[in-house]
Amino acid sequence: MSSRPAVRATLAFALVVCAAGAYAQAPASTLPPEPPPTPVPAEYSEEARRGYAAVLKDARELMAQRRHDAAIAKLDALAAERPREPQARFLKSIAQSEAGRPDDAMATLAALAADFPELPEVHNNLAVLHAARGNLDLARRELELALAAAPDYAPAHENLGDVHARLAIDAWTRASSLEKGKPSASLAAKLRRVAEALASR
Repeated sequence: MSSRPAVRATLAFALVVCAAGAYAQAPASTLPPEPPPTPVPAEYSEEARRGYAAVLKDARELMAQRRHDAAIAKLDALAAERPREPQARFLKSIAQSEAGRPDDAMATLAALAADFPELPEVHNNLAVLHAARGNLDLARRELELALAAAPDYAPAHENLGDVHARLAIDAWTRASSLEKGKPSASLAAKLRRVAEALASR
């Protein structure tokens, strides 16, 4: 759309120049009509959008009933029908996680992140799954990607704070084990305060 006005201006200028030399012989040429608008793909019609939302709602209801396999099957069919829409795949990852299939959920999210790196929710949920396994560096990396895509995405900021706190506990615990004798009072206080803060969440 942004290139169309420039094209028209260039074309109009060329026609004016050509007509000036032939003014006595022929009337000035007129601009060609606007090309017809590009048709909207059928999958983006209002009816298609309503249908897509209805299937997502059905899948959520199945998940609420703990019928995760049925929800995943419905979401797989929807994703195959509408591969350029990420919502079905994202909801599928949640269903997989709720069904106790974290490996499948991570695989779904990783593929989704590769196709839609601009979605912070995908990186955030992948980070949560990494953190649950104790892979804090991988979690931190995904949260940083989430914030690079959307600097104002609050859940990623909060989760990144939690990850840094857990990394701090790991570092302080290591420092404590390396100290000769009893750990220092300041180190013990740091460990206690951060552990209490995380436990209260």
